[in-house]
Amino acid sequence: MAQRIRIRLRSYDNVILDRSTKEIVELAKRTGAIVSGPIPMPTRKRIYTVLRSTFIDKKSREQFEIRVHKRLIDIYGADDKTIEEMMNVELPAGVDIEIAL
Repeated sequence: MAQRIRIRLRSYDNVILDRSTKEIVELAKRTGAIVSGPIPMPTRKRIYTVLRSTFIDKKSREQFEIRVHKRLIDIYGADDKTIEEMMNVELPAGVDIEIAL
């Protein structure tokens, strides 16, 4: 039974994310599936502004930002072996994976 698997990956570090996507693509190609991607999705930036001092230096502020990098991989023609391999893939800490069948 052939079907499509959509994999969404998210991480704060784009280097780790690119390594993980490369590993998933190689794994899918080894099982004989057709891979579309990885497609880089827009990076989400969250910027936080914090006062450096609470009382005297009101105009002195510091800014921090968090960037969330995202990738999308579609796998077509996946059989049961491919699905089983995808469920058991080991990814480094800091990479969030979401597999939709």
